[in-house]
Amino acid sequence: MAHYLTPRTFHMECVPISKAGYDVTLIGSHGFSGRQEGVDLVGWRVPRHRALRMLNVARILSQAIRQRADLYQLHDPELLPAGLLLKLLGAKVVYDACEDFPTMMQTKGYLPRWLRPAISRMVDGLERAAAHCLDGIITADQFTLRRLAHTGRSRKMVFFNSPILDLFQQPKPGPKRFDFVYRGGLSERAGTLLLLEAMRILVRNGRRPRMLLMGYCDNDAAEQSIRRTIAEKGLAEYIEFRGPVRHELMAGVLSEARVGLSPLHPIPKFLRNIPVKVWEYWACGLPVIASDLPPTRAFLRHGDHGLLVRPDDPEDLAGALAWALDNPENAEQMGQAGRRAVVDRINNSIEVRKLLLFYQKVLQN
Repeated sequence: MAHYLTPRTFHMECVPISKAGYDVTLIGSHGFSGRQEGVDLVGWRVPRHRALRMLNVARILSQAIRQRADLYQLHDPELLPAGLLLKLLGAKVVYDACEDFPTMMQTKGYLPRWLRPAISRMVDGLERAAAHCLDGIITADQFTLRRLAHTGRSRKMVFFNSPILDLFQQPKPGPKRFDFVYRGGLSERAGTLLLLEAMRILVRNGRRPRMLLMGYCDNDAAEQSIRRTIAEKGLAEYIEFRGPVRHELMAGVLSEARVGLSPLHPIPKFLRNIPVKVWEYWACGLPVIASDLPPTRAFLRHGDHGLLVRPDDPEDLAGALAWALDNPENAEQMGQAGRRAVVDRINNSIEVRKLLLFYQKVLQN
C-alpha cells in the first residue's frame, strides 16, 4: 500500500530512536521519500504483482549499502537474503520478526492452500538461518521468541507493540457514541462472525447495543461478505463499519466507545501473538472483553482489567457483553486499571529504552 508507514516500524521504533539523537533512515515499499518526524524516508510503491516485490528487495539492498550505517534492522522475512548479504559485507544486522510469520503463511489468502505449508517451512528456515548468522533477533512477544530463543548466537530480545503515551494520552471524560469497539483485522479467523452472532443474541434478547467495527478485510469480497452478514442478522442499525484508521488517530476513535473487544479464534497465530488492540483499549481507559488465549491471559487478569471468554462461544461472549452493558461503573473501573497498567509498565518509552540498550550490546560485539 502506498503512503503507509507501519506503526511498529515507524511510530514505535524509528521516531523515538530519532528523538533519542540517532540518525535514522527507513527504506522500504512505503511509496514515498522525504523526511517525517525526524526520520529520513526512502521508498517505492508496492508492485501490483507480488512476484515483482523481489525487485524492491534489490532496490532496498542497494540503498542500504549506500547508507553505510552502523546498524541495519530488517522488518520482513523477504529481506533476509539481503540481510545475509549485508552481513557478508561486514555490517551489523538485526532482524525484527515483528509477527509470527511462519504461522501467518498458513492463513494468507493470496497463497494456494496446498502451497502454504511449504512456504511456512521456508520462512521458518530463513528465520532460523538469520538467528545463526545475524547479530540480533527481535520479536513482538515472548511466545514468538521461544521458537528462536536457543537458535544461534545472535542476541535476542522482545520489543512489545505497546502504546505510545504521547499518542494515547489520558482519556478525557465525555459521552460515548458506542458501547463496544473492535479494531483490527476483520475476518472469520479474527472472530468477526462470532462477534456478529453475539450481537444478534443481544438484540434477540431485547438489547440495543451500538458497536464500531474498524479495520481491514482480506479483500473486497471478504468485506462485502461481512456487510451481507450484518444485514442478514438484522444488525445494520446497531453497527458502524469503518475502514483502517491511521495510528496517530487511533486513540481518538477508540475513545468513542466504552468497551474494547478481542474475540480471536484459537488458531496458531493468535495462540502466540499478543493482540495489540488489548493494550490500545487500556490506554484509552477501556475495559477489554477478549478470548481466553495464552498471550492475552498473560496480561489480562480476569475481573481486574476486563473479562476473558471461551473462544468460539458466542453465548459466552454475548453474556460478557450484556454484563458490561448492565454494570457500567464496574466496567469503567476495569478500564481505569488497564490505563494504569499501560502508564506504569506497558508503554513504548520502556520498550525503546530496552531497544537502545540492545543496540549498544550488538554494536559492542
